[in-house]
Amino acid sequence: MSLAPLNEIPASIVAADDYIPYAKERISPEVWAYFSGGVADEKLLARNQTAWQQYQVLPSMLKDFEEAHTHYTLLGQRHDFPILLAPVAYQKMLHPDGEFISALAAAAMQTPYIISMQSSTSLTLLCEQIPGTKWLQWYWQPDQIASQKLLAEAAKLGVEAIVLTIDAPVNGVRNREQRVGFSVPSGVEAVLLKNFKSAPLTVGSAGESPLFGSGFLTNAPTWDLVEQFIQHSPLPVILKGILNPSDALKAVQIGAAGIVVSNHGGRTLDTLPATASILGRICDSIDGHIPILVDGGIRRGSDIFTALALGASAVLIGRPYIWAMAAAGASGVAHVLHILRTELEVTMALTGCRTLDEIRQVELIKAQ
Repeated sequence: MSLAPLNEIPASIVAADDYIPYAKERISPEVWAYFSGGVADEKLLARNQTAWQQYQVLPSMLKDFEEAHTHYTLLGQRHDFPILLAPVAYQKMLHPDGEFISALAAAAMQTPYIISMQSSTSLTLLCEQIPGTKWLQWYWQPDQIASQKLLAEAAKLGVEAIVLTIDAPVNGVRNREQRVGFSVPSGVEAVLLKNFKSAPLTVGSAGESPLFGSGFLTNAPTWDLVEQFIQHSPLPVILKGILNPSDALKAVQIGAAGIVVSNHGGRTLDTLPATASILGRICDSIDGHIPILVDGGIRRGSDIFTALALGASAVLIGRPYIWAMAAAGASGVAHVLHILRTELEVTMALTGCRTLDEIRQVELIKAQ
């Protein structure tokens, strides 16, 4: 880092994106490219944010706001407001204390925290030293014995759910990372993945199939395998990376406890739809059978309001909190959560919504 984290949060930081310049000057260009970049030409990265703006809210005036609140229940647990911290890998590249800092802020704000399977901090440390609701994000592993052992350990440590990421059997082609020559720096590692033997992806030479000829995808999960995973998991399983309504229905059929509508933050395929554009169709297809979460481009409390109006139970944020963490540590993460919750409550007040359930009754108008 070129600058130390901020000791005090400047008064000029009044919105989530105000942390961006402070974060950028505190991490290397290579690390900035990894966390801020998307796939290919990064068109989806931009669409993820702008797609929320296609909706306008039809307000209802002169409402009674006695006992107004943002409480909701998710997997049987009551939470104060509908924001979760998404799984983000290798957070020690952003702050020396890494995931410990963001988990601490989540606990202070009573926000569910999703631990990345590529966490650079141990599961034991995060679970034993920091209170609060924790889920564990999971990438498919062909070694089922090692998988069940780690899942059992997670359950014993108090993890309450598994978030199985299903949309990235391979990484997308991230040109911004390639151009700066990004690699994970020495001293930072994915602690949980040490439990598994990994076969590196070997790209074929010129004239050969670069991916399909490698055999790498023979270990990719299928619906049958994921159904078995759900059946044998000691914890509820949420499927992350759903964009197709038919896949959402399959998730219900095989026993998923919930889904996350996600395009991996614009980091896998540039021609995917923005999550805001497809969320409503997925919510309609599932019709309340399981909780639906969403991520991708959420930067304002009004975006959260729109997500809930489209049918989501809650949202996940990623980049907003990691920029705040890089800039100001735990205080920054807590501050971003406070900003977004405040913006959500202001949006509710100005549209006549006393509770989150009332948001779901709001009429949205699509901008022409």
